[in-house]
Amino acid sequence: MAGHIQDRWFKTEPDAAGKPRRVRTARYGKGMRYRARYIGPDGTEKSKSFPDGQKRLADQWLAHIEADMSRGQYVDPAASRVTFRQYAEKWLSTQTTETTTRESVESAIRGHAIPYLGPRPLGSFKPEHIRNWLSELERAVPASSYRRVIYNNVSTVLNAAVDDGHLAKNPCRAQSVRPPAAGIGRVVPWGAERVFAVRAALPEQFRATVDLGGGCGLRQGEIFGLPVEAVSFDAGWLHVANQVKVTKEGLVFAPPKRNKIRDVPLPDRVAHVLKQHMEAFPPVEITLPWLRVDGPPVTKQLLFTRLDGAGAVRRTDFNDRVWKPALVAAGVIPAPKPGERHQAAREHGMHALRHFYASVLLDAGENVKALSNYLGHNDPGFTLRVYTHLMPSSDARARKAVDSLYDGTDPAPDGPETAQS
Repeated sequence: MAGHIQDRWFKTEPDAAGKPRRVRTARYGKGMRYRARYIGPDGTEKSKSFPDGQKRLADQWLAHIEADMSRGQYVDPAASRVTFRQYAEKWLSTQTTETTTRESVESAIRGHAIPYLGPRPLGSFKPEHIRNWLSELERAVPASSYRRVIYNNVSTVLNAAVDDGHLAKNPCRAQSVRPPAAGIGRVVPWGAERVFAVRAALPEQFRATVDLGGGCGLRQGEIFGLPVEAVSFDAGWLHVANQVKVTKEGLVFAPPKRNKIRDVPLPDRVAHVLKQHMEAFPPVEITLPWLRVDGPPVTKQLLFTRLDGAGAVRRTDFNDRVWKPALVAAGVIPAPKPGERHQAAREHGMHALRHFYASVLLDAGENVKALSNYLGHNDPGFTLRVYTHLMPSSDARARKAVDSLYDGTDPAPDGPETAQS
């Protein structure tokens, strides 16, 4: 037995003859009678109290503790009483990932996990609680891909709670829990007609952003953070080493996503557009902190600034005030009703220009490894998984290769056409 059961209503003391006998204590008939006590792995005493008539339950509880210790599955009862909210808040405060990643994770957990799972003690979690939460999540978040992101974040928090001894196992990993399906939709790239229609609908000051996205594959933040020094007109390259990032505290300069600094070919037509843009809208020196709002200030001459020229472009403001109105003008999304906001258009954001760029290069025969480098992906395999359906099909090449074997071997047709003639 891992400990012993103390009966707080009786005690043993010697009688006049020196023989032990049980006598009532001052607590007799008051409060919990039995106190199950044991020494935990950390060397401190743990206990749990039980009412009169439940000594058997106290014995079973101690036996369970002993079994958990022997299996290496022991969880401190005090630690198991920590709620999901308390632990998640602490976990979020210790994350060391980049700012935007932390903010994305924090938004998912605070917005969709803590309101439902927050009050529950970690030690009480069972698979049924995760199943119930996923059912609620399905009603609140239509996109399965985003539900999966939220689920993965919660599972990560619970994994950490297991490691820290707050619960024995992660209920998200139970066989009866089915994670939300990953996004299975294929990328459907815009056609050239739509690209140029949206470009024409943008204010003249921002039209060249379409050329950089659709003609060079830059991300939105990389476009807004592109400095003059990164454009090599003579060599025909763009050096992508900077972006403007949006954080909760404000805008900052930062390296590209996953620190993937790269060089991207600058087509002649895009170079010509950029020269015209710089003549019409001279670059402006913008100073922002590096990486964090309290980081060292960095000054760069940016090709794109706010409409008033007073600062760097904030993508969230740009999307609502510039990009979506252009989508409406181009017939991509409907105009909002009076008093309403534009509809969500995730698949029609500026990222659609990168998909267009990938489709153009693949159709022209560019190899996946080169495309992966131009797009700033860490893994060409990821690029292949996203865009493999856009690669030219091999069936036409197969027919042509086989047909070429017959060239010159059959000088005259010998089929139904000959018979009919």
